[in-house]
Amino acid sequence: MKCPGQDMKYWKASAIFDAQCPKCNTTVEFYKDDTSRKCSNCGHRFVNPKMDFGCASYCPYAEQCLGALPEGFTGARDNLLKDKVAVEMKRFFQTDFKRIRQATATARFAENIGKAEGGNLAVLLCAAYLYDTGVAQAEAILRKVGAGEPMIKEILEILNKTEAITESDSLQSKIMHDALTLRQLQEDLKEETRTITMEQQAGEMQFFTTSARSLATSLAE
Repeated sequence: MKCPGQDMKYWKASAIFDAQCPKCNTTVEFYKDDTSRKCSNCGHRFVNPKMDFGCASYCPYAEQCLGALPEGFTGARDNLLKDKVAVEMKRFFQTDFKRIRQATATARFAENIGKAEGGNLAVLLCAAYLYDTGVAQAEAILRKVGAGEPMIKEILEILNKTEAITESDSLQSKIMHDALTLRQLQEDLKEETRTITMEQQAGEMQFFTTSARSLATSLAE
């Protein structure tokens, strides 16, 4: 069955329109289902400014339906996946609010470190949310939300190696390690008085990223 939104028999007059090339301002004709068009004047290819990619963000058949998705859209789709993973994590833990809180804290630390260090936030956040579910359950959730095979493989590799990390390991694994270490420090701080002992503990913890060390110092102050 063809998606009604892409079937021309349902189109109105506004389904065909003109857009200005962002490079040379030449008028380029678009059909509503064009993901992108190339300017006949300067050759610049740009994304359809009126296209709604909402359904494509979660539909597993988006690429077959819409053709080659524009550059950068895969990242947006992955970002939506991590939100779906967060929901599935909460469903899995149900009323185990401690686990949910810990997973959320890990994700927050992973996001902060990832932004500073240049990590893949979608992958990091999915791994952080799923860390406490176990690898098998993590894989099941990732498949349920429609994650692609490369993404699933990378996340499972991170989850399978969060200890005994070395300098030769991937940036993603290092960030995950540091996020989990910060989570542990935060948990310790909740149980202890904030003294020089905690500052020393933060200083003695192993971190692979500069931003994680900074966060550890801030937590222990």
